[in-house]
Amino acid sequence: MGLAIVFSVLVSILAFTFFKSPREKAYLREIKQLRSQFAQLSQEISKTEKIIASIETRDDKLYRVILEANEYPANKRALATGGSKKYQDLEGFDNSELIISTTKQLDELQKRIYAQSKSFDELVELAKRKDKMLKSIPAVIPVPNREVTAHTGPFGWRIDPIYRTRAFHSGMDFPCKTGTKIRATGDAVVENVENGFWGYGNIVLLNHGFGYKTMYAHLSGFNVKIGQKVNRGDVIGFAGSTGKSTAPHLHYEVIKNGEKINPVNFYFNDLSPAQYEEMIKASQESGTSFD
Repeated sequence: MGLAIVFSVLVSILAFTFFKSPREKAYLREIKQLRSQFAQLSQEISKTEKIIASIETRDDKLYRVILEANEYPANKRALATGGSKKYQDLEGFDNSELIISTTKQLDELQKRIYAQSKSFDELVELAKRKDKMLKSIPAVIPVPNREVTAHTGPFGWRIDPIYRTRAFHSGMDFPCKTGTKIRATGDAVVENVENGFWGYGNIVLLNHGFGYKTMYAHLSGFNVKIGQKVNRGDVIGFAGSTGKSTAPHLHYEVIKNGEKINPVNFYFNDLSPAQYEEMIKASQESGTSFD
């Protein structure tokens, strides 16, 4: 009898060791399926990470370049999520390594998506501001092209028409008839309206914001007053030959952050590439300025 009991116990041990019960088989199938799902989830997370990385690159290297903004701070993209305790709670299981690895991937993805959403919030605001900036930056010729009567006098070193010495010409001259309408080249506020008997003569100075100002000189008359808001294309004055001038024309300057820069780079809303090249060529043929 005792031998039978021992034999029965041995058979049961061997059965449980080498043969799985229906419940155990079900658990094993479930574990295998979960492992497969975790592996698939990990692959999907990796694909999504690549997409996020591409978006981050476009954000920093394209969108922010266009909007003239700095790259989104790396420390904001690296904000911590979760904590060590979160992963400790997942330890001690047969598949802890897989579970912890996948959880960390998800946390990292969540962090990057959140950071990118905050970056896009900034870009939306920058875009709104950019729209205003694009309207404000000088972008047209102050004298309609059809009103220009001769070659423009270019920015740079030229022969002074009165003193006959080499002098730096800090703007562009647009020869035109006295009384020709002069228009604002971008949205702005009138900063100064001044009568002068020498030098620039009668001038209008516009403040466009964003570091830009434009100055219109040798005017015969004004059509604005200090503090007035103007839009691109509005008539601000009339061409003349006041001040140190040898013929009716407009002397036009673009000033960025206090520095006078070449206005020829700011006619992109008015000229086709062919017209632009023609203006550059014509201006270079002129050795003197009008003022």
